[in-house]
Amino acid sequence: MNDALKERLNKILDRITSPEFLSNAGLGNEIGFYIFDYPAEYEIEVRQHVEFVVDKASKRKPELKIAHINLFKVVVDYLQERGYLDKAVALQRDKGDEALFKALKGLLHEEKIAKIFAELAQPEKHDFVFMTGIGNAYPLIRSHTLLNNLHPLMGGTPLVVFYPGAYDGQGLSLFGKMKDNNYYRAFRLVV
Repeated sequence: MNDALKERLNKILDRITSPEFLSNAGLGNEIGFYIFDYPAEYEIEVRQHVEFVVDKASKRKPELKIAHINLFKVVVDYLQERGYLDKAVALQRDKGDEALFKALKGLLHEEKIAKIFAELAQPEKHDFVFMTGIGNAYPLIRSHTLLNNLHPLMGGTPLVVFYPGAYDGQGLSLFGKMKDNNYYRAFRLVV
């Protein structure tokens, strides 16, 4: 892992436990959505660091209530609960990715997934929410559309999205290669 990423990872704990972050101070009436972007090849290291940060934040400020939701797990669990997971796997195996995406498009619409995510995250009961698993959920879920659908559901609770790609304040680029639609309503968690 490069030194710049290590340095940014090491800033997360102080940032998320700061009074400014927890109160959404200085956002100019914008919603408290934050992106922590990173090169996708460091997914495992970032995942491990997120677990470390959740543990350390809970020790540093025991009163903090933190939700950590893995988007890919949300999708898999939802398909399983609805009885579609095995069918989806068989469809992909037998007819390919295009047939699978077409079949799941309505079932996994980002508005629906946003509602499920918010129900699981319970933003009204947490000080902030971490979202991981975006890279794993692609291409079933488009991150910019999901984030737009989460805006009205998160209230004043900060959401931190760990994004395997690049965010320049104007748009998301998954894996640093796939340009998503413009998304400019989030802030970089740390620089």
